[in-house]
Amino acid sequence: MSDGLFSPLEIREVRFRNRIAVSPMCQYSCVDGMASDWHLVHLGSRAIGGASLVMVEATAVEQRGRISLSDMGLWKDPQIQPLARIAHFIKAQGAVPGIQIAHAGRKASTDVPWKGAKPLTKGAGDWRPVAPSPLPFTPNHQIPIELSTQETGDIVTAFAECAERALTAGFEVLEIHAAHGYLINEFLSPLSNLRTDEYGGSFEHRTRFAREVIEAVRVEWPKGLPLFVRISALDWVEGGWTVDDSVALARLAKSLGVDLIDCSSGGNIPSAQIPVGPGYQVPFAERIRRESEIATGAVGLITDPKQADAIIREGKADLVFLAREFLREPYWPVRAAIELGADPQVPPQYQRAYPGK
Repeated sequence: MSDGLFSPLEIREVRFRNRIAVSPMCQYSCVDGMASDWHLVHLGSRAIGGASLVMVEATAVEQRGRISLSDMGLWKDPQIQPLARIAHFIKAQGAVPGIQIAHAGRKASTDVPWKGAKPLTKGAGDWRPVAPSPLPFTPNHQIPIELSTQETGDIVTAFAECAERALTAGFEVLEIHAAHGYLINEFLSPLSNLRTDEYGGSFEHRTRFAREVIEAVRVEWPKGLPLFVRISALDWVEGGWTVDDSVALARLAKSLGVDLIDCSSGGNIPSAQIPVGPGYQVPFAERIRRESEIATGAVGLITDPKQADAIIREGKADLVFLAREFLREPYWPVRAAIELGADPQVPPQYQRAYPGK
């Protein structure tokens, strides 16, 4: 048994004031990858609201690695300063600023969700996606270009350089996005990786790209700062990536300097039938934590304070990542603290609204 949702957590040299994290959520609100006032207010309000970790959305390590034209990016130096402003504000509110770095792979070159998230039509700002194998995500998506080994190495370098820029911007947690059918996940799954070279075939070869990214990033990311990896623990499709694979990958990641596995699932195969329900992905975090002996984050329809508290108390995960619940209620941690009898973390400017503060 562990202490509850409002117990502090230390990973390397970083202290989290509680176990509540804001999951990376794409806002599709950038121009040329640049963070804006929207992102400052969106992320800053969650830090004011009492979360311990506020994660910036999936941030592209190269221009063609964006999901859409409106994605966040950190592939060039001018993108550092707008993010630095956000990281500074988050930290000033007592939360830890984190950022997820990513490459969309074959799921790139699409429109924003509120316009249908469909592949961009030719001449509408589209570009050619890349992937481990020339397999489109759906029949309507472009056939991606199969990456050469040289190009694979170039993307590994792009991840490392993006990590260096994230450090310059002031972030204290870095998460590598290896989930949801994006590039690293595409290499991991035998359903999207049909290569016959050193990056395809066996588990060892399919995990090579992920391992190379982790190693390159860990070199750039200081020893005192945590490194997370988000994975899709299961493809939810016969013959795909399994939870056993995830346990094995987590062990490898730990040996390479990863501190926490953020456990999501699905996203790689559009036909997957996923039994969505409250806490449906928590068992993945629990098993990986137990069998791989690494800290984990639980995510997926975690909405109720008692539900979240039980996940931590029962040792199923070390952090709970909330996404849509934070979109509905930016100050969810304050309400959760009151319901659970903990001390709500409220800025002095707001304390008049909370008797006893």
